[in-house]
Amino acid sequence: MLRIALLSVFSLAVILTSVWAILALWFQLPWSGAIRAGVVILWTLLVAVLTVCLWSGKPWIAVLIYPAMYVALLVWWGSLEPAHDRDWADDLARITTGAIEGDQATLFDVRNFSWRTEDDYDVRWETRKYNLSRLETVDLITSEWGMPGIAHILVSFGFGNDEFVTFTVEIRRERQETFSAVGGFFKKFELDVLATDESDAVRVRTNIRGEDAHLYSVNMPQEAMRQLFTAYVTEANRLARNARFYHTVTANCTIIVYNMMEQIVDGLPIDYRLFLSSYLPSYVKEVGGLEPLPLDTLRERGNITDRALQAGDADDFSRMIRQGVPGWDMPD
Repeated sequence: MLRIALLSVFSLAVILTSVWAILALWFQLPWSGAIRAGVVILWTLLVAVLTVCLWSGKPWIAVLIYPAMYVALLVWWGSLEPAHDRDWADDLARITTGAIEGDQATLFDVRNFSWRTEDDYDVRWETRKYNLSRLETVDLITSEWGMPGIAHILVSFGFGNDEFVTFTVEIRRERQETFSAVGGFFKKFELDVLATDESDAVRVRTNIRGEDAHLYSVNMPQEAMRQLFTAYVTEANRLARNARFYHTVTANCTIIVYNMMEQIVDGLPIDYRLFLSSYLPSYVKEVGGLEPLPLDTLRERGNITDRALQAGDADDFSRMIRQGVPGWDMPD
């Protein structure tokens, strides 16, 4: 019985670690799909042979060979490092950096693309200056594309006179890559922190990609707004110096913002809604960050998708999408 139990435990460990190994090989081997499939099949066949050895009276073969295989895989895995020098998609070709001196913030490489389709756009990277003493508002924007429980999170800072800059933490895709939530567990993508014009970051999601966006006015003291803005700049500068991998759970558009806010707000609780990001507004409301209205009302009145479609590329895009949003008094 003890022998059977030990063999069962070892077999289970082999199966579980092999699932991880197969996914790691599939997402990270730099070869064509056919070659990667061949390597995955070879690994699977070796594991099958070792499993037969394990249960047919020769367990020492599996006990010696499989750990050696797995250690070799881990050595290779540990050698994979994030990089800045890849063939990036145009809209992720740069990382925003910034400098703050007193009340004056200067952001370099602010994205301000003019989008007609996903493949047709005008490329513009700008240097912009913001007076932090005029920082008046922070808005949370969620953008959903049909994946249950998941939304992309953007944070928009308002400086009065309809001047906004939106920060977004993005998967830094290479030119021909597409997003994979599973690949995000396996060092498939790097991270990018971008400051963008609001009519770029929001409009590309609602008007071009067909996503559903909601805007929530966040109640924060001015000093906390300033600290959050500074945290974004610090994180972007850090990322520009040292590339970092995206991770579907531990390093994504929600968790990175939470890590910033945790440095500003003492005792900010960890919560499942940080991982199921479409539910983030309910978390923010629970900790006192949203207007004192029912969440359903905030979500309904904060749905900016139709207003963004109507606004198009209008100069007052930011004003138009805020019409009727709780916490905003935007005259026609």
